[in-house]
Amino acid sequence: MAEVRAEMVANVWKVVAAEGDHVDDGDTLVILESMKMEIPVLAEGPGRGHQDAVAEGDVVQEGDLIATIG
Repeated sequence: MAEVRAEMVANVWKVVAAEGDHVDDGDTLVILESMKMEIPVLAEGPGRGHQDAVAEGDVVQEGDLIATIG
């Protein structure tokens, strides 16, 4: 099971892949917003999203869990 973690402090602008969705390598999971820039968070391998640890409007810190993919 792969963990996807935030690489910076940001707001969760949009959750693109819902729990249980199949994702491929490079698919967008969520879009973060920081300093008026939109930053897509991408899957680093194929699988199913088993857990969305964030919701739209949440604030994430560097290293926070965003999702798990298995």
